[in-house]
Amino acid sequence: MKKLFGTDGVRGVANSELTAELAYELGRAGAFVLTSAIHKPRILVGRDTRVSGHMLEAALIAGIMSVGADVIPVGVIPTPGIAFLTRYYSCDAGVMISASHNPMEDNGIKFFDAYGYKLPDALEERIEKIILEKQELPRPTGENLGRLIKLKNPKRDYMDFLLETIDVRLDGLKLVLDCANGASSEIAPRLFEELGAEVLPFYNNPDGHNINKNCGSTHPDRISELVVEQGADAGLAFDGDADRLIACDERGGEIDGDHILAVCALALNKEGKLAGNTVVGTVMSNMGLEKALKQQNIQLEKTGVGDRYVLEQMLAHKYTIGGEKSGHIIFLNYNTTGDGMLSALQLLRAKVKSGLEMSKLVSVMRNMPQVIVNVMVDNAAKNNFSEYPEIAEAISEAELRLGDKGRVLVRASGTEPLIRIMIEGENKGEINALALNIAEKMVKAMNAKIKK
Repeated sequence: MKKLFGTDGVRGVANSELTAELAYELGRAGAFVLTSAIHKPRILVGRDTRVSGHMLEAALIAGIMSVGADVIPVGVIPTPGIAFLTRYYSCDAGVMISASHNPMEDNGIKFFDAYGYKLPDALEERIEKIILEKQELPRPTGENLGRLIKLKNPKRDYMDFLLETIDVRLDGLKLVLDCANGASSEIAPRLFEELGAEVLPFYNNPDGHNINKNCGSTHPDRISELVVEQGADAGLAFDGDADRLIACDERGGEIDGDHILAVCALALNKEGKLAGNTVVGTVMSNMGLEKALKQQNIQLEKTGVGDRYVLEQMLAHKYTIGGEKSGHIIFLNYNTTGDGMLSALQLLRAKVKSGLEMSKLVSVMRNMPQVIVNVMVDNAAKNNFSEYPEIAEAISEAELRLGDKGRVLVRASGTEPLIRIMIEGENKGEINALALNIAEKMVKAMNAKIKK
């Protein structure tokens, strides 16, 4: 069983769980595993705006160079930028230092292979085994040590790539951006301005401590308020590493990942570009997405929660688009991972092509009422909730009450010490009561706490 890697790399509280020493070891082991057959490998390294990023970056780079690999540091950049630039510069691997949408005290390290894909379990386990078993690795000296290689303007190269993914201008559009004080803070305003939009950026002044703090894609209420206040045509909210997008229409109505999938899939289908006539979602996808797609004879295939599982299904069947309700959308014709700015461009492209206001455009899908309750538990115990009879009974009771008019999904988070209870149904009051009943059973049985 893996002990370091979760569903999205290695994460933890910086300098407590994710220490400089661990970052150094991850650099050494990761470089060795990913580039062991290459004489002088090159590894790209980027980070988000967390204050701990500098410390972890220095340790990680030292570890990589200590086994003889060269490092290309690109500084603050979105996670999808690392995925793209690793391919663009023909690097042997890429590493991103970020905890995505998590609070600033957390941080994480995730690896990409030479093709810009997140690592499969087998490679993560090899890296983990080297560290946990304290295996000896090469220690080259002299001219065989790794070195730093500085590039002229990697951010510009990533921006140029994004600009090539859209074939319309955004002249006349007034856009509000919420950059989460994260990795998109510099790039996003410039990107949309270059396409002709009037851009009003907010939360784009990172200080190392304010990333995701009451802003970004995990706080969509803020972008909704700002759009209405500013009289904008749409709002775009990214998370800390800018691999997610939550948008809103001109009325302040939230546009989550399911709506983005629906709009973009229908646009692709209209142009004959929807491979396999299929969209990939997850078990968390709202039932409304399936209904909207079905009306246009488009199939929705569901995977487990996590973008890696969405990507695996897309690669296996060569599908075009897939993603999660959280706003992590993959356009496989363009990039190998979710990209918030790329998703925003494709959503705005659909709007421009349709000539519709954003609220009318996203009305192609209507959400089935859904309730999500997060229960905070000890990280080591979060996967054991089904072993408690009272919790299992509460889940079964909810399933019986809803029958075929709703569904119940209870799962442990892959990135946080949480159990997520998601219930869909026709009556909001009923499903809320059912979700809280399950949560209360967890509180009593597992010494847990409902997250407000």
